[in-house]
Amino acid sequence: MKWFGLIAVVATGILLMSAVQDFASFGDPNSPANAGVGDHPSVSKYYITETYHDTKVPNLVTAVLADYRGYDTMFETVVIFAAGIAIFAILRSFSAPGEPASRLDETFRDTSVDGDHQRIIIGTTTRLLVPVIQLFALYVVAHGHHSPGGGFQGGVILGASFILLSLAGNLDTVLKRFPERRHVVVACVGIMIYAGFGLLCQALESNFLDYSVLHRILPATGPVMARYHAMLGVEVGVAFTVTAVMFAIYANLSTQGRLDRGL
Repeated sequence: MKWFGLIAVVATGILLMSAVQDFASFGDPNSPANAGVGDHPSVSKYYITETYHDTKVPNLVTAVLADYRGYDTMFETVVIFAAGIAIFAILRSFSAPGEPASRLDETFRDTSVDGDHQRIIIGTTTRLLVPVIQLFALYVVAHGHHSPGGGFQGGVILGASFILLSLAGNLDTVLKRFPERRHVVVACVGIMIYAGFGLLCQALESNFLDYSVLHRILPATGPVMARYHAMLGVEVGVAFTVTAVMFAIYANLSTQGRLDRGL
């Protein structure tokens, strides 16, 4: 079996390396990506010159991901959700009645601030930092139009804040604030928010994720500003899913799928 895996990896590597020869040189201004093909202008030049005109979004990356490549980004979010569901399906286990919750019960030590005075500094510092981290995460999501950021980045920061609480204290405390059922629901809601914008566009007799048509229902907006505001909405959906899935993966991996105290 090991030899079969080695042969598959080597064959795939050779195939990929042979394809590199067909790539344009790095930074080549005459490459199809930069110069276009025939009478058709390049997509990259269109993005650079027309993004602000089309969307009023200064951050080119956010506009490309959430608008021009809206389908791709939506399914990237679905992939993240599917990864969380896969981890849940593989690792999640439930104790039978009367069975010990975990094999780690005998060696478990209370790591809360009250139970371990050696962790007072860590626990207190974490409690001070987490609100700041979460506030910054919300800023990254909301300000992704104008500066580096967006739903993926903000979601990761927000999910990391819950993981930090788990590491500094214990998982049970965090699960009381963000229980399993809730973070599964939040992950689903994120996907529904993103797809909901697309379905709303279809309900208004336009294409899926064609945000410009939303000006019909958004007050005091034209087609351009409708795209601007809709991108913020889908970024919020992405942040919901990324936050919930990131914490769910940590919670299952750190407890062997039992969700009972963690590391």
